[in-house]
Amino acid sequence: MVAPVALLSDQVQASVTALAQQFQQLRPFRHAVIDNFLEPAFAGRLLAEFPEFHPARAIDENGMLGKKAVCETVRALGPSYTQLDSLIQGQDFLGFVSRITGIPDLLYDPYYFGGGTHDNRNGQGLDAHVDFNRHPVTHAHRRLNLIVYLNPDWQADWGGVFELHSDPQSGDDQIARVLPIFNRAVLFETTEKSWHAFSPITLPEARQHEARRSIALYFYSSERPIGELAATHSTVYVDRPMPAHLFAGVTLAQSDVDEIRRLLGARDQHIQRLYRDTQRLNSRLEQALQAVGLVRGSFIFRALAAVRRKLRSRVR
Repeated sequence: MVAPVALLSDQVQASVTALAQQFQQLRPFRHAVIDNFLEPAFAGRLLAEFPEFHPARAIDENGMLGKKAVCETVRALGPSYTQLDSLIQGQDFLGFVSRITGIPDLLYDPYYFGGGTHDNRNGQGLDAHVDFNRHPVTHAHRRLNLIVYLNPDWQADWGGVFELHSDPQSGDDQIARVLPIFNRAVLFETTEKSWHAFSPITLPEARQHEARRSIALYFYSSERPIGELAATHSTVYVDRPMPAHLFAGVTLAQSDVDEIRRLLGARDQHIQRLYRDTQRLNSRLEQALQAVGLVRGSFIFRALAAVRRKLRSRVR
């Protein structure tokens, strides 16, 4: 039986010090780009056992059928994924990641919440976002993302390029870009400023059967530095801005029209999702008020009623 840590390439196992330096030095926030991450034959087996795209796994956050299929049941995907799962929950591997990042006492996520295999098809992109900061089941602090790419021969002009942003809402946004090539991994911290995204996939017509495949692994801790603490939140998105080459007087190509439609559609979906979230919270407040039968003059009643009015004003 192969020892789990042996599934990492010899090159990577011998490069902990260099990777730790890279993690601390790279900008716009701490991360490391690790080529030849897994033992080559093992990476090949993960690609061979990667699940087929299934519509049931491609329902997005807005409840719509999308072009990204996610499978969180990693251990059930095949022998190589069982080995991967054993690898990442082992203390040897968690210690290896801690030595690179300086983050101690890392926790494996047996739920793979939001993680697992990600199968992105032509036209799919991912807007800049900061990830949810607490695990919905364990309530542990989310600390690190490790993304392993499985895309042989991926070309830069195919899009799908991973982006790390300093501030996507700033005119001075600094962006680091990483091509998602086969057996390359990106390890990055998860904080309130770790904005990341990937550009829309634009495969040539003859290659549109291809997919941008990756494995997303997330790591947690029971505590985090006081300076990084924030109120619990879900994933926070910033919609992509209008392309810089579009300005008053320019003649739009069909590709420009398609991109504008995509951007507007994404904004509409995000707005509708926020409306649904607000309405759901308002409904829960109504139920809470009715269930406890609070006296109208009480402090708690007035406080809950004030929150309800604020939520209603946002929906209108």
